[in-house]
Amino acid sequence: MVFLKKIFLFIKRESQIFFSNFVDLCSNILFFFLSIFVFVFALGADEQLLRTVGLGIIWSLLLLSSTLSLRKFYEEDFNNGVITIIHMGGMSYELIVFFKIISHFLFVQIPFLASIPIASVFFNLPIIEVYNLILTFIIGSLILSCLGSISSSMNLLNKTNFSIGSIIVLLFSIPVIIFSVGINNSDSNFNNLINLLIGIALIFLGIAPWSSAAFIRLALRNK
Repeated sequence: MVFLKKIFLFIKRESQIFFSNFVDLCSNILFFFLSIFVFVFALGADEQLLRTVGLGIIWSLLLLSSTLSLRKFYEEDFNNGVITIIHMGGMSYELIVFFKIISHFLFVQIPFLASIPIASVFFNLPIIEVYNLILTFIIGSLILSCLGSISSSMNLLNKTNFSIGSIIVLLFSIPVIIFSVGINNSDSNFNNLINLLIGIALIFLGIAPWSSAAFIRLALRNK
């Protein structure tokens, strides 16, 4: 019961932090829509072209928009010692990372769901493709949160070049985009591709807490 209370207080604290930084979330969503407008105007009024490339563009922009918040994943809690205090309260670094990932998924990634149907209108996407896009984003965004955790914890060891973490996220997220976009181009393999995405999400959800916790420990030793 005490452990469940600690989890509840941790999630509650994370929600308060994200809502206090609501302006940052709005800025990320604004960046997403401005980028959509740029692509729409650049491609012109060809509806068939917009429909053909729409899914790939939306997924790529969702990826770029979500990486804007990665620098704050651990940096503030690491610098002010909150991570160490939570750990001393009886929660392992692995659990801290796990619930950080869940919090990032809930309070940063999920709000983008509301923007997906609106963005789909600009590319004239059919309803079935919008549905597939939302479904793949729910799964893929969890993978992005796991990748963001790993790259952000690595950045704790690197105070000079924060772009390395973003590069790692972009590289490992390429298969996610390929499978997510490919679902709409392969009706017969829909279930297989969805299961594959879920499998990748579970693998990263298992790897991220251990690898991120290891980087956090190294950063604390060299602090």
